[in-house]
Amino acid sequence: MAPPRPALLRPSFWLLLLRLLLLLQLVLGSDLGRSTELAFTVEPSDEIVVPEQSVVLGCRAEGTPPIRVTWRKNGVELPESTHALVLANGSLLLPNFRPDTGTGLSDEGDYDCVAQNRFGLVVSRKARIQAATMSDFHVHPQATVGEEGGVARFQCQIHGLPKPLILWEKNHIPIDTRNDRYTLLPKGVLQITGLRAEDSGIFHCVASNIASVRVSRGASLTVSGSGSSVYKEPTILVGPENLTLTVHQTAVLECVATGNPRPIVSWSRLDGRPIGVEGIQVLGTGNLIISDVTVQHSGVYVCAANRPGTRVRRTAQGRLVVQAPAEFIQHPQSISRPAGTTAMFTCQAQGEPPPHVTWLKNGQVLGPGGHVRLRNNNSTLTISGIGPEDEAIYQCVAENSAGSSQASARLTVLWAEGLPGPPRDVRAVSVSATSVRVSWSEPLLNTKEIIGYVLHIRKAADPPELEYQEAVSKSTFQQLVSDLEPSTSYSFYIKAYTPRGASLASVPTLASTLGEVPAPPPLSIRVLSRSSVQLLWELPPKLTQQDGGFKLFYRPANQALFSGPVILPGILTAYNITQLDPTEVYEVKLLAYNQHGDGNATVRFVSLKGASERTALSPPCDCRKDETSNKTSATGIIIGIHIGVTCIIFCVLFLMFGYRGRLLQHKDVEDQLSPPQGPRSQRDLGILALNGMGHGDRGQLSGDEKRLDLNELEQLFPLSLGSGHQGSRLMRDPGSTAPCDETQLSTLPPDELSILEEQITEMSCLAAGIPPQRDEVPSSSPTNEG
Repeated sequence: MAPPRPALLRPSFWLLLLRLLLLLQLVLGSDLGRSTELAFTVEPSDEIVVPEQSVVLGCRAEGTPPIRVTWRKNGVELPESTHALVLANGSLLLPNFRPDTGTGLSDEGDYDCVAQNRFGLVVSRKARIQAATMSDFHVHPQATVGEEGGVARFQCQIHGLPKPLILWEKNHIPIDTRNDRYTLLPKGVLQITGLRAEDSGIFHCVASNIASVRVSRGASLTVSGSGSSVYKEPTILVGPENLTLTVHQTAVLECVATGNPRPIVSWSRLDGRPIGVEGIQVLGTGNLIISDVTVQHSGVYVCAANRPGTRVRRTAQGRLVVQAPAEFIQHPQSISRPAGTTAMFTCQAQGEPPPHVTWLKNGQVLGPGGHVRLRNNNSTLTISGIGPEDEAIYQCVAENSAGSSQASARLTVLWAEGLPGPPRDVRAVSVSATSVRVSWSEPLLNTKEIIGYVLHIRKAADPPELEYQEAVSKSTFQQLVSDLEPSTSYSFYIKAYTPRGASLASVPTLASTLGEVPAPPPLSIRVLSRSSVQLLWELPPKLTQQDGGFKLFYRPANQALFSGPVILPGILTAYNITQLDPTEVYEVKLLAYNQHGDGNATVRFVSLKGASERTALSPPCDCRKDETSNKTSATGIIIGIHIGVTCIIFCVLFLMFGYRGRLLQHKDVEDQLSPPQGPRSQRDLGILALNGMGHGDRGQLSGDEKRLDLNELEQLFPLSLGSGHQGSRLMRDPGSTAPCDETQLSTLPPDELSILEEQITEMSCLAAGIPPQRDEVPSSSPTNEG
């Protein structure tokens, strides 16, 4: 028999050791992976408590120990007492709940849990604690009379916390809900369809919750004889009500319709979207039940009662509003930033209605101001120039009418050892309207590694993110800041930088730039007489009537001293200087001033020599201006006349060329319409000529015919050129005459040439010196063939 093997060599030992190692790894791994950030794993929830009973509000936090948990009621820290005990796990015990009776000793209110460790403090969501109650019925069921086959409806209403459960009794016996003709709605409605005689009786409403049980007054139902043979239009007795619910609740949309024959009840959405099938059911003969509602179920629902086989229908509608408590789609993340830099937290929440976001710093409400900014509807928190005092736990609290939620993040400010202290003795002195000189002293500690300074500049009224910086060498302890705005207050602070980081910021200092003096006024001088001149100028910018004006100086050019200053108000733009020496040349100087000082002057020279002669020839008035105006007016009239005559000439030329163009067009038309002719008589000469007879054909004509000028034909018959064609006899023998009132006819369609023929006849008569007659001639008048 072999000796027993040592325990270390047995497989069971190694298997057991492997299991222990795996278990140890699992335990250590879970401990190492656990977040050290202070956060809640259990938060209190809303509770409805029966008076004089106990209730426990849950709260549990995790993070770096030790963690201290306290409670607040309505925002005030709740001291421990026999009425409020904090358990070891952080939960709150109220052993004997006291309702609000008006004495002030009540446990009802809003509670939140506060957890704190050495890194900061966090606050849980608020939980509303209320006492369970039950009121009396404010709507009792009413007696009802119905016909066999019809519909009966009872309703009762009562308020309570929590919401009462409502059941119905007939003759003090609970109604059998398995009967399909009896429909009980959660809001306290009893519907009975297909009425029968045995449905008659006394009905009671029974409401119950954890606080109490209430029974309503009785209501009788009387079922009369059958009336099914009488036709009745479809009618909606009760339509859907407007409802406001929270997600995951159940919506009950009531619709009771009657008629004969019984109408068909259907549902739809007013916006045309489908209602869907998941979680949807019809209770009774037409009540719509939507289980586990979501925000997408919000809308207007339409109940329609249709008469079978027809399009006759009645409708009623109600609005369903589904609210969703606030929930986060982006939580703030804990960050570590070096001192002096900027930290940013982002927190985005959604809900219906849209939630309001509030930020807390170690449990205290954090508002904008100083180096703290809130943007994007408070969803972004920015802290600039962070220091040790900004190291805390920051919470984002999102809240709406449906509920609240919170998320937290920690800011750690990194601070390197051996950094220099803040620069000292920072001073800012205004140099001009656009520049300020800033000076400072070297820090007291750790100055050897300083590589430079950064000067931070911003308007005192601007937020911190609008500041800008200027770099300064390490050996320079002053900086001239230029390109600033006049009369504006600025804030300045300095940081010293080393390869390992920046120092703390110096104490900020404020300085205002100087005001800007007015610009030199534009000045002109007009001689009025041999001893007086008039000064004219424009008001410069930066000049206010209350704090500014003008200063006037003048002197003969050959003297050293000025006369003045003459102080003029800021509203003047003209001034006369009199009693001057007509033989002198004067130097005139005008400047504007305001509360910030005198501006630069405008200098002009004026001579009065010969002013008397000029005054005699042209006295100081506006005669030249009037004379020039009169000359201008006369010139304008002449130019207008010339333009008018030119327009008339152009119009005449236009008419002439237009007439000539019509004449040539008529020739082209006659060329196209005239067929080849046989032997021509003398009376066809005009037609031959107008039809463009060749030279060979012309040679066959007699000498008299050849001497017939085409221009004469055009003068006699200016409009006949476009009407010649086969069968037309528009030209007559030279010796023959025709009455001028005779209408010339053509074989062309009358609607094409009637107007043209009238014009031909009139022109022919005018050429012969015979006035035309306007008498209308019947269309059957014979054509004169000569």
